[in-house]
Amino acid sequence: MSMERSEIDVGYLEPGGKNVILVYILYLVGFVIGLTTLVGLVFAYLNRGKTGGWVESHYTFQIRTFWIGLLYGLVAFALMFVGIGFLLMIAVAVWAIIRCVKGLQASGRKEPIANPETWLF
Repeated sequence: MSMERSEIDVGYLEPGGKNVILVYILYLVGFVIGLTTLVGLVFAYLNRGKTGGWVESHYTFQIRTFWIGLLYGLVAFALMFVGIGFLLMIAVAVWAIIRCVKGLQASGRKEPIANPETWLF
C-alpha cells in the first residue's frame, strides 16, 4: 500500500498549493509587518524544486517578486531626494500587490503563472 500523501493532506508548511498561498499572504501582510515578507521568501526558496507542475512557477514568481520589488524600492528610495520617490514607492507597492493578487488567483485555480520571470505583472 502506498503511503503517498495527496495535496489535500499537505500542510501549509510543506511544498504544495497551500504553501504557495501562504507565501502570497505573508507577502501581503509584509506591508504591515515587514518580517513576514522575509519568512515568505525563505519558504519559497526552501520549497522551490521540491514539487512539480503549476506550483514551481509560483515559487519562481514569488522569489522574483521579492528581489525585483527590493530593487524597485531602492531606486524609489534613491529618487526621494529628487522628489518623485514617494510616488514611485506607491507604484512599487501597487505593483507588488497586483503580483500577489494575480498569484493568489492563479493558485486558487491551480494554474501556473504564465511568465514567472516577467518584470511586470
